[in-house]
Amino acid sequence: MEVVVNAATSVDGKLSTRERRQVRISGEGDFDRVDRLRAAADAVLVGVGTVLADDPHLGVKSEDRRVERLRNGRPANPARVVADSRARTPPDATLLDDDADTYLLVSAAAPERRRDSLREAGATIVEAGEDRVDLTAALDELEADGVARLLAEGGGELIYSLFDAGLVDELSVFVGSLVIGGREAPTLVDGEGFVADFPALDLVDVDRVDDGVVLHYRPT
Repeated sequence: MEVVVNAATSVDGKLSTRERRQVRISGEGDFDRVDRLRAAADAVLVGVGTVLADDPHLGVKSEDRRVERLRNGRPANPARVVADSRARTPPDATLLDDDADTYLLVSAAAPERRRDSLREAGATIVEAGEDRVDLTAALDELEADGVARLLAEGGGELIYSLFDAGLVDELSVFVGSLVIGGREAPTLVDGEGFVADFPALDLVDVDRVDDGVVLHYRPT
């Protein structure tokens, strides 16, 4: 499986404010770039924090791209995947609609009653790990189910976990021309952080988009 991480940050590396309030960091040009990435993916992955804060849809916005996917024998939208150790995703979350398949990656610690309600809402439950989702094992199951290209859109806890597990094949970051600040504001990579064996990246391309830049990296 190829795992592509994409995110948008402020100049100071923040994903949103300290209140976890979404901020418009990029513009129409970058929105279209992200839509192309989604259209090329078999599935889009986010953490449960993103679901709780933003209630995203994660589908392809362009009708032309949805039609092109259908012409190629693929679903109109990529599958939605949520890393959700305790099954906290609300059963009425937008990404549980009928527009695409939705997978919830949970740990053994996820209460059965929550799993049942999410199954009833249409989710496919994938259990991997004891207290936290074992992303390596979970992604292996997704790959066996036909997911060859996975687009991960954050947040910072999820991106840290992907890097920590050595699962990232490509990283694209839109850096917008604004400063958010705040020591409690989420960053591109949160989690426990690295104190040694820092993931090293090669900068392979830089594009100017809207009033910012997109940095393209591959792990060394």
